[in-house]
Amino acid sequence: MKLHVYDHCPFCLRARVALGLKGLPFELVFQANDDEATPIGMIGKKMLPILEDEDGYMGESLDIVAKVDGLSGARVFDAAPRQALVDWIERTGGPVGKLVTPRTPDAVYPEFRTESARAYFTRKKEANIGPFAPLIARADEYRAEMEQALAELVPILPDAEGASMEDVLLFPVLRSLSIVPDLKLPPAVEAYRDRIAERAGIPLVNDLRSQAA
Repeated sequence: MKLHVYDHCPFCLRARVALGLKGLPFELVFQANDDEATPIGMIGKKMLPILEDEDGYMGESLDIVAKVDGLSGARVFDAAPRQALVDWIERTGGPVGKLVTPRTPDAVYPEFRTESARAYFTRKKEANIGPFAPLIARADEYRAEMEQALAELVPILPDAEGASMEDVLLFPVLRSLSIVPDLKLPPAVEAYRDRIAERAGIPLVNDLRSQAA
């Protein structure tokens, strides 16, 4: 079983969290961000994650989560997440994107090891959200907004020793934020993020930089 991903992609992280928390063996395959032909050849569109197994190819992160949930042991990702957590994720989408997106085309991620891949991402995203430079210039403002939101997350954190759809949805947000320098997480949020990263086998960005050094 193979999972084709971009390392920065929160939707890809959903599938990785599910596989990791279920303890299922799989091969992780990183695709270059500017490689359109490979995913289109698999599922007809440039979109990851893609699960490759004996049944063929499957896209859509939550479909993959549902499939792998049924491969071993009791199902753990069936229950709906709490609305308060869903609301928090939706509410913070703006500041997360403003902090994370302009920093994303970074060679610390395998999909951005080439200049052409970084340029491809930048061109596509800037066409949708505008130039990255003004977002970087307002980083202090967005960081303060995000830190307030992270404080509000503390009372509704999932159990880091459990496994649920809440982990599938929340951890990718927190892991994406690990590329933002000087972002202060409340201790409880940091502990949750680090524990899920450990259990799912997904290194944070600082770990990636240490491995590359």
